[in-house]
Amino acid sequence: MEEALQGSISRFKLPEIFQLISQSRKTGTLGIQKDDDIVMVYFKKGRITYAYGPRQTRHLGEILREKGRLTTTQLSRAVEIQSTQSLSKRLGQIMMEEGYIDRADLSEVVREQIEELMYSLLTWEAGAFKFYENQYPTREEITVDFSVENVILEGVRRIDETNRLKEIFPDPDSTLKIQADNAGPRRDINLEPEEWNLLAQVDGRKTVKELIETSGLNRAVALEKLATLKLAGLVVPSLKTDDPTGHLDEMVDRLAGLLEEYLEVRARQIPGEVTNTQVIGEKS
Repeated sequence: MEEALQGSISRFKLPEIFQLISQSRKTGTLGIQKDDDIVMVYFKKGRITYAYGPRQTRHLGEILREKGRLTTTQLSRAVEIQSTQSLSKRLGQIMMEEGYIDRADLSEVVREQIEELMYSLLTWEAGAFKFYENQYPTREEITVDFSVENVILEGVRRIDETNRLKEIFPDPDSTLKIQADNAGPRRDINLEPEEWNLLAQVDGRKTVKELIETSGLNRAVALEKLATLKLAGLVVPSLKTDDPTGHLDEMVDRLAGLLEEYLEVRARQIPGEVTNTQVIGEKS
């Protein structure tokens, strides 16, 4: 295979390499390696059509399950079929053949996988790369069509947001609890339903990572909303050594007080729309 371009990421940053391939309208495969991690990015006439990294890509089945498109039982069955009957078939193809998902579901998740992988690549500051012109190690049935410019712009924005959020939550394994502030003046609050759902899960035991994973939201969105709750003073760090049951009454009282404030504010804004029968988990 002819090596058209190769070098070190420490010398040539990945955004610069992507731009060079894009501006030259090259077709081929860019292999990128950092320690034991290897990622392959496919280009067609300078546009990104696919990307794959075994250790970097989130499992397709896990994403489908998180989105509610697939049950745990269905995922286990698809994996079993692949391991015992058809190792040559992709897991997504098996799921479609079994009727668990349709092509639209698969296309959406594949696109999300590739987006996340490309954005994570932009954080790499060391490693090596090689570009193989007109070479494709595999043929993919479902591809994407991303412009390099848009990938870089969105990736840089996410990096900035991630760095900012890391300052708020430097330890993803830290636990959070609802701030006990009932003694202070009452405050009008205006939270979105997704923020109320997150707040309802804060119990002094779940870590930041667990709250994000169980939120049902995109990871970046969940982290941003959790950071909003912390900056607003509604949640605070909880020592892991604390006895969670000791804060149960305090947490329930605080959450009930916040909900009461929320209902009162909504009632003033739109008379008759909000009643005491509404719950934190309602969908807008």
